[in-house]
Amino acid sequence: MSSSPIRFTSNQLNFSAGPGALPESVLREAQEAIVALPETGVSVLGMSHRSAWFEEILAESEANLRELLDIPERYAVLFLQGGSSLQFSMIPMNFASGQSRAAYVRSGYWSAKAIEEARCVRELDIIWDGAPDAYRRLPDPASLAVSASAPYAHYVSNETIEGLQFEQALPAAAVPWIADMSSDFLSRPVRVDGHAMIYAHAQKNVGPAGVTICLIDSDLLARIPDGLPPMLDYRTHARYHSNYNTPPVFGIYVLTLVTRWLRDSVGGLAGMATINRTKANTLYGTLDELSDVIDTHADRRFRSLMNATFRFRDERLSERFLAAANDAGFQGLAGHRSLGGVRASMYNAVSAPAVTHLSGFLAEFCRAHA
Repeated sequence: MSSSPIRFTSNQLNFSAGPGALPESVLREAQEAIVALPETGVSVLGMSHRSAWFEEILAESEANLRELLDIPERYAVLFLQGGSSLQFSMIPMNFASGQSRAAYVRSGYWSAKAIEEARCVRELDIIWDGAPDAYRRLPDPASLAVSASAPYAHYVSNETIEGLQFEQALPAAAVPWIADMSSDFLSRPVRVDGHAMIYAHAQKNVGPAGVTICLIDSDLLARIPDGLPPMLDYRTHARYHSNYNTPPVFGIYVLTLVTRWLRDSVGGLAGMATINRTKANTLYGTLDELSDVIDTHADRRFRSLMNATFRFRDERLSERFLAAANDAGFQGLAGHRSLGGVRASMYNAVSAPAVTHLSGFLAEFCRAHA
């Protein structure tokens, strides 16, 4: 196999779909904080969520997100628990209390899961369904017919399992749009004010598992009916500034470190988007050169910059490749159990040299075995 002049750590070669890699500088600072925070002398794992230190962390994490995404003041910035999966049911509980049906785009595994959970709460309409094509493409936003009476329309901006991503944020109708951006949140600039709500769990690009970020327009919050359990009412968490019950202190701390890294080390989201485009071009270029051996799942027009999903045309090679890649130090390349094959996730902290290293390894493997 080809050698690289760069010596990579296991974190740097972590191509897992989640939890994903974290920036090395963030890991080092978090490592120090686990023993003792420089500001307090106490381990971050033992810091009280009622402390002045944590109140400052909450305020900074919100301020950093507002700066990176240019979030208007009318949006609440919430840090919740339960992952994006809890939002699948909380969203219809809070925002679909009337008789009209919410509209959903079913573009892959995770949007299908959101629909499944939402149907436990309310009836809904599926306005586009990619299942008949095995989730290989995405709709033209202009073609989506959303009823003007729909309380909201929901979509997933990046389908991690199938490797599909909307090129731009979707909103194209005069109804409140809600986006699950879990796997491409903070990977590129997004118009927050084009959405009524954006939500994302942290463990792809933003931090460890345990934190879910929700950005919610005040107009949408005002529509929430009374009578919901307080923990399932977004207004509760807005009122208590994400500190209603014990929040995931460590996860929010690491999220804050990641937002500092994005702001100060990579040129914000515009800089991050350029890096991510470069990484994706490198890997997809190699996959296209190997098209006689490898089949990429997603239609070329809708390929994700975050998750490249592919399989060897000779299925026997997939297991051989995964074993060889693991021996070479590459982590997390197995495809999701629902699809199989191989999946390389190129989240923010996966460096361009690491992707180049993977691309070279893949090409050499194919030359030796195909």
